Amino acid sequence: MTKYFFFILGLAFFWSCNDSKSHDPDVLTYWSSNNGGEIAFAKWAVEKWNDEGNKAIKYQPIPEGQTSEEILLAAVVAGTTPDIYSNIWQGAVEFYRVSNILVALDTLDGFMEFLASRCDSATIEEITAPNGHIYQFPWKINPIMTIYNKGLFDGLGLSAPPAKYSDYLDAAERFKKDTDGDGYVDQWFGNTSVKLAWHQRLFNFYPLYLASSGGMPLIKDGRAFFNNEHGIGAFRFLQTMYKNNYFSKQAQAAGQDLFVAQRYATKFTGPWEIQYLERFKQDGFQYDFYQIPVPDDHQGPAYTYCDPKNMVIFNTCSNPQMAFEFIKSMTTEESDLKFLETTNQLPRRKNMEEIQGFQDFFERNPKMVSFVKQAKYIRGVGNSEVMTEILDLISQEYEACVLYQMKTPEQAMADAERAVNVLLRAES
Repeated sequence: MTKYFFFILGLAFFWSCNDSKSHDPDVLTYWSSNNGGEIAFAKWAVEKWNDEGNKAIKYQPIPEGQTSEEILLAAVVAGTTPDIYSNIWQGAVEFYRVSNILVALDTLDGFMEFLASRCDSATIEEITAPNGHIYQFPWKINPIMTIYNKGLFDGLGLSAPPAKYSDYLDAAERFKKDTDGDGYVDQWFGNTSVKLAWHQRLFNFYPLYLASSGGMPLIKDGRAFFNNEHGIGAFRFLQTMYKNNYFSKQAQAAGQDLFVAQRYATKFTGPWEIQYLERFKQDGFQYDFYQIPVPDDHQGPAYTYCDPKNMVIFNTCSNPQMAFEFIKSMTTEESDLKFLETTNQLPRRKNMEEIQGFQDFFERNPKMVSFVKQAKYIRGVGNSEVMTEILDLISQEYEACVLYQMKTPEQAMADAERAVNVLLRAES
């Protein structure tokens, strides 16, 4: 923690002495992520805006660093935040909100009307802060689903992807192999990260929890809400996968993707996988996507985590209304289509499958349709200023229970609940 603090302090000092932000009140500064596709989209959006004779936007990707979250925090400390930032993790917004550095967007003219035209009521409720205001504009999502190798599934005689826990476990038992005869399994049914960083739980435990529970939150009424049959069941499912050698514990091998090498049959991933596989897959390699597995008695749709990134306006902005007008220009149907084509990520807007202007893109990119359909059943994360710490506490119990079988799922969930409630009381 001390090392992290001095790293942020050092960056803040550097930026306070080397402030690249324009001090011209007639120019607004916009940061995007460092993703190549998003950089291309941002340049297009800014050029289009500036060419139309609007108040000038000065654009740059977020400066390079260990993580975008650390860089953004350093900019806050140094007072060098941009006016507009378009890649903020939804779970971090409440931290910045209580720090009083974000503009309440619902106080801007036309914001609520534009938001309602784009997003459904569930999304609006999800992004509304505890004080009733809205500080983030929903922009993009990458729903987490199960990718599978169609050829390997055919070899197992599976007529449909195993969506229920028992079917998935049965297929996993039949698939695992020791292919080289050295006594160790080297072909596994699936893979998910064994890293203990808090954000990794968003791509294994959390989607399973959401799928099982119908989209229930981790935190409710200021207390942990995950110590229930859904949280326990997700831990038990993952623990079984590792205990029986159905999932590999090894990190991704440098220079080799074991899914592409057909030594994994499934994994949990998002739409970013499509462009990657189309570039690197072997001839004849066929794959598709389906929902996150659910308990055998599950009824109704399977929700999942949507990996949302949103837009915010910092209160150092000289013209928040104009900043919102720029955000509106970036999120029209025309702009969202350009975003789809440039990044292969989904805009977070309702009824995507019904928007006529998107149909040609989906016809040319049929694998994206699975994610469009899944986008009806998604969740982000709750509004808590300590969401990263909450996920870190869950991750500690994940290590003890899922990876090393040192605790039962019931014990691990109870211990995580207790620790999170202590944290939330300390923060209240």
